[in-house]
Amino acid sequence: MSINEKIRNIAIIAHVDHGKTTLVDAMLKQSHIFRANEQVAERVMDSNDLERERGITILSKNTAILYNGIKINIVDTPGHADFGGEVERVLNMVDGVLLLVDAFEGPMPQTKYVLRKALEQKLKPIVVINKIDRPDQRVEDVEDEVLELFMELDANDDQLDFPVIYTSARTGIAHLKMEDDSEDLKPLLDTIIEKIPAPEGDPDGTLQMMVTTVEADDYVGRVAIGRIQRGKIFPNQNVILINGDQSTKSKVGKVFTYQGLSRAEVESASMGEIVALTGLGSVRIGDTVADADAPEALPSIKIDEPTLQMTFGVNTSPFAGRDGQFVTSRHIRDRLFKEAETNVALRVEPTDSTEVFKVSGRGELHLSILIETMRREGYELQVGKPEVVYKTINGQKCEPMENLTVEVPQEYMGTVMESLGRRKAELLNMSELSGYMRMEFVIPARGLIGFRSELLTNTKGNGIMNHIFHGYVPYKGDIPGRTRGSLVAFEEGETTGYGIFTLQDRGTMFISPGQMVYEGMIIGENTREMDMDINPCKAKHASNMRTTASDEAIRLTPPKILSLEQALEYIKEDELVEVTPGHIRLRKMILDRTIRGRNAKNARKWF
Repeated sequence: MSINEKIRNIAIIAHVDHGKTTLVDAMLKQSHIFRANEQVAERVMDSNDLERERGITILSKNTAILYNGIKINIVDTPGHADFGGEVERVLNMVDGVLLLVDAFEGPMPQTKYVLRKALEQKLKPIVVINKIDRPDQRVEDVEDEVLELFMELDANDDQLDFPVIYTSARTGIAHLKMEDDSEDLKPLLDTIIEKIPAPEGDPDGTLQMMVTTVEADDYVGRVAIGRIQRGKIFPNQNVILINGDQSTKSKVGKVFTYQGLSRAEVESASMGEIVALTGLGSVRIGDTVADADAPEALPSIKIDEPTLQMTFGVNTSPFAGRDGQFVTSRHIRDRLFKEAETNVALRVEPTDSTEVFKVSGRGELHLSILIETMRREGYELQVGKPEVVYKTINGQKCEPMENLTVEVPQEYMGTVMESLGRRKAELLNMSELSGYMRMEFVIPARGLIGFRSELLTNTKGNGIMNHIFHGYVPYKGDIPGRTRGSLVAFEEGETTGYGIFTLQDRGTMFISPGQMVYEGMIIGENTREMDMDINPCKAKHASNMRTTASDEAIRLTPPKILSLEQALEYIKEDELVEVTPGHIRLRKMILDRTIRGRNAKNARKWF
């Protein structure tokens, strides 16, 4: 067994918004990856449009820097629990992790989740306390909380002996001690070289490499990314792809390694290096790339199962085909199965209907990002209400539970606790943090559907929530759903200011004057429990009679515009969200109000 001293492989793991991507940016800039006069965007690692808009990392990214003659391969991972599948597989490529913790917030739910995964894989941790320049930083308390977290997760003695680095990723500085002076990240980079073990393996043995990421390239087809566990790899080398009991002959095209933000073609790569390979045809995540003469499989990657499912189908509304480029069931099917090949936490299954597919994922955000991506690519589809994935364990119906952390100003604590009580949440812990109350609950996953928007309403936008998967427990009983009915248009046409004005006392409107609507489209929320059919297209009849009252200016209340996530949370079992490149509409499954009324007592499934 030999050691490749010229390489270090690390992953940066943390809770969402604790500064992972900003720290990677600083490391890249200080490693002279960019030319001195080059203008570089902030959060350069978040290359996806959705990542930049939302300020979160969705897909893990690989990069590399050179420091004192040693190559440091860095993997930037997502911080949101819904993208935990990304975190789990990339940890297979590294020997150590930088655990990033906010100097004020301390360890958060996702911190615990990603750290548990890292400790299970016996990775060496370095704790980085970031944002030490915050005026409200509480570094000493956060250090104690991190140590308690390690002990809670049964870290071994070597893992408990973790170094702590204090950083401000935004200004690009790191300290070994809080009182030290520093102008750069040198203390952090020195600690990585010293504390993270170099990759171990047999560089002269037969080839073994686990594929942890697959990217689609328009020019070279699939690109397989992973770490070489044993041996060497060369361009045009014959290999065997092993997945479970299946094995396929294949041939490597080109071999690339990472240099900064780009890939460099190489003549060979050895044990411990993270590489990107072309030419492997239908390679999948979890495949072992093995020597053609003596193939040996590596242990497969274990990924937590999906907990939420939705139905995706062809858009059947009267406005279908007006916006989108890809509108058929074949288009949607091909796109979903293509996504499932690279998105390891996603499951796609056909249903009894050829036009409807069941898609399962890790949470609402996980699935809504997929829907938003498809929408931007030109797809039209309609999706059903998110539902949790139940399991039968020992003959008993069980449901997924989530660990929920909520931070709210003290004056809203009672309202939030009451709301969560109705959703079958159990309070585990409560603490005060600079005027905010941090409460920890365990709650059924279905109880979280629609809670985010309710929390923001109840706390006037001041509430913060995070959650991670807890496990399966016996079914907790019914949870009350939406208590108000829908306002549904009963004819197709263009809405008028007068029509909306006469109806706005019936509830909250989702539409503005001049919008096209169709029969069965949901245009507002009723103030009462039942659905109500209304006509927002009604025009004011012209006459030669004039009165002071009738000529008053129409004053319209601004409509409530729902985002994609809010629309998915809002709909009931008999409703759908129609998604096109230009519009997000809510609709009834059955558009015809006569048929809908006839079936009201015996609700019909969509598929």
